[in-house]
Amino acid sequence: MTIFIFCRKKKMTKITIVFFLFANILAYGQNNFTISGTIKDRSNGEMLIGASVLVLENKTAGGAVTNTYGFYSMTLPKGKYTVEYSYIGFEKIVKQIDLNTNLVVDIPLVPLSRVLDEVKIVDQSRISGARSSEMSVNRLDIKTIQKLPALMGEVDIVKSLQFLPGVSQVGEGSSGFNVRGGSVGQNLVLLDEAPVYNSSHMLGFFSVFNPDAVKDVKLYKGAIPAEYGGRVSSVLDVRLKEGNNKKTEVEGGIGFIFSRLAVQGPLIEDKSSYLIAVRRSYVDALSTLLTSNNFGLNFYDITAKTNYIINRKNRLYLSGFIGRDNFGLSDEAKFNWGNKSATLRWNSLISSKLFSNVSAVFSNYNYQLGFNQDANNKYDWRSSITNYVLKPDFSYFISRNSELKFGLESSYYRFNPSNTVGTTNGETVDSSQPLKYALEMAGYINHKLTVSPKLELQYGLRLSYFNYLGPGTAYQYNDTIPGAKKTVVSERSYKSGESIASYKNPEPRISAKFQVDEKTSIKASFSRTAQYVHFISNTSASNPLNIWTPSTNNIRPAVGNQYTLGYFTDLGKTANYELSVETFYRNTSNEIDYINGAELLNNDRLEGDLLSGKGRAYGLELYLQKKKGLITGWVSYTLSRSELKVDGINKGAWYPTRFDQTHNLKVVGSYTINEKWSTTADFAFTTGTPTTYPNQRYLSQGVLIPYNSKDSRNDARLSPYHRLDLSLRMEGKTKRNDGTPKKNTSYWVFSIYNVYGRRNAFSTYFTQSSDRVTALQPIQTQAYRVSIIGSMVPSVSYNFKF
Repeated sequence: MTIFIFCRKKKMTKITIVFFLFANILAYGQNNFTISGTIKDRSNGEMLIGASVLVLENKTAGGAVTNTYGFYSMTLPKGKYTVEYSYIGFEKIVKQIDLNTNLVVDIPLVPLSRVLDEVKIVDQSRISGARSSEMSVNRLDIKTIQKLPALMGEVDIVKSLQFLPGVSQVGEGSSGFNVRGGSVGQNLVLLDEAPVYNSSHMLGFFSVFNPDAVKDVKLYKGAIPAEYGGRVSSVLDVRLKEGNNKKTEVEGGIGFIFSRLAVQGPLIEDKSSYLIAVRRSYVDALSTLLTSNNFGLNFYDITAKTNYIINRKNRLYLSGFIGRDNFGLSDEAKFNWGNKSATLRWNSLISSKLFSNVSAVFSNYNYQLGFNQDANNKYDWRSSITNYVLKPDFSYFISRNSELKFGLESSYYRFNPSNTVGTTNGETVDSSQPLKYALEMAGYINHKLTVSPKLELQYGLRLSYFNYLGPGTAYQYNDTIPGAKKTVVSERSYKSGESIASYKNPEPRISAKFQVDEKTSIKASFSRTAQYVHFISNTSASNPLNIWTPSTNNIRPAVGNQYTLGYFTDLGKTANYELSVETFYRNTSNEIDYINGAELLNNDRLEGDLLSGKGRAYGLELYLQKKKGLITGWVSYTLSRSELKVDGINKGAWYPTRFDQTHNLKVVGSYTINEKWSTTADFAFTTGTPTTYPNQRYLSQGVLIPYNSKDSRNDARLSPYHRLDLSLRMEGKTKRNDGTPKKNTSYWVFSIYNVYGRRNAFSTYFTQSSDRVTALQPIQTQAYRVSIIGSMVPSVSYNFKF
């Protein structure tokens, strides 16, 4: 039984959700027993996320699904049962169980052979979308990601996500991704629970996630569970492989842009394993070899993980990542940026019903820009954000139809806005800004309940608290004309640890699924999320120089409310097709935008250039997917708007965000020709992104300067974006001459990115014409369209595993 209590006090709404779970617990007394255990891949010992456990005597009464660590628990009345254990790409196991006491049943599943696995799932939702209680969630299988055509033949997780409904990007060469009209900085990106503040390599062409090391990719676009918080748009949860604890494996690839190598194997067989995956690009080496200039662009990353099974109930994990990009314009000019993270986790099975995980996390993102003409003339600028997180989580499996999750999270931030030192003619000036500190804490509780065979509920509450801490200086700004730069009228200094400003927000979450019939369901959800750290960027697309800043006495946290409604159905006699239709609406308070001519970098009065307003995003997402057979693929279409309303911009009227895309169509198709050959094609079409064009110009000392006199923002659009990609995959020999299977496997990928050489506009700018003019003749203006990739890009890559 569940009761919701709402109370209002001192103009602040306090929402308290009280869970009366004792009735549920008492209902499962001495005549009920628990089956629990883990489900893993028999070939390498990897725990399987989202594996299904089904009681065949009563399929409609719910079942169990393994959690992130492969654990399941199910409480049933005393009796004899037939239990089916299954996971996509693996052979099912059916066990007869006589349940008269609590049982531990660990299941190793055997992978299907490659031929059988060609009947594959494209978007792996483990359970059909119509029967799953989740909505606005996508999970892409690594095998599917590897088949998609990619730039330079290198598969990429973030680029693959952009073929899903509701996911987009401003353009080629922009970092990150946008979800349901949110900005790049409004996505919570996690790598083994560690926040990633810049998910891109090479200015946005590749992501930091090495596919050889990734086990699971899950994107929450809405209906975000209470265990996640800190961003208002989405959550991308990337989980790393644990490492093969049966045998040593080596896999990798060689391509035009970079090469990669991953090694995994047992440290102690069946008890401890490791994984090390490395990548390194060599554009800089090719540039040095083929040209005489010193231009260089390269990146590298190292992903590592190890784990140790203490006993059947306790296990330790340690994972880490380090990656860096280096961009050298010459010997005198250097620019680099990178991420570092580490996660230590302790899994503990406290009882057959209670599972816990405690995580300690470190994350850092930093960048450096430098010019070094000589010892007397140089410039160095560094900035960073560092994050320390402690997070205990618990899962209590009350019954087969009732699961409770609860936990705490504490996150400490250190912001380095600018460490800047310049030397001119031997005179050094330090214009660094002081460090900033903040503490974010949260507690959450979430209950998943199967009310009946047709109705499932998931509801919870996250209570978050943020404290902007000293040492530091708090500024008070004057009230001025909306849209004008504000100036400081007073300031106050705070000691170390002293609270400068604090905020708290209740974040209720609720979702429901009604099962119309075996193949069709209707789902709805509401979620409120709060974001206390802000991504500061006023460029056309995010770049590595964008900074993060905390909520302060002048910058309030963004709070978003998202409402979703969806229809899900399986089509065809064997449910080969899946159709989903989702609508969403999100309103956000305290969205940040900027005055015209805002100075965002190395500005200790940054808050005076910021404006705050309201945001809204709404749309319709259609998704049709063919899941099985020799021909598979999907079509996704999103019709949406993303808008802001800020006093001082666009005369106070609503205007589109820079990443607003009205129409977004993506088509993906794969065809398995035979055991040796397969091909994949994808097509993308999106409405051009908004931009602001000048409508007038003026002359200053013979220089023509275009400007916009209408006080408008994003009132024009670039030309539509569209692109076709193709790839052909050739498998290496899988059998020896005597017909026995080969232990070593390999394949080639031949791909063409941008097949018809479309010059998609990234931006358009205006400048004075270089043509000479006669006296009294007006100076002409020229418009230039910038295209990042304006031609067909063929590539070949070789991939191996042994």
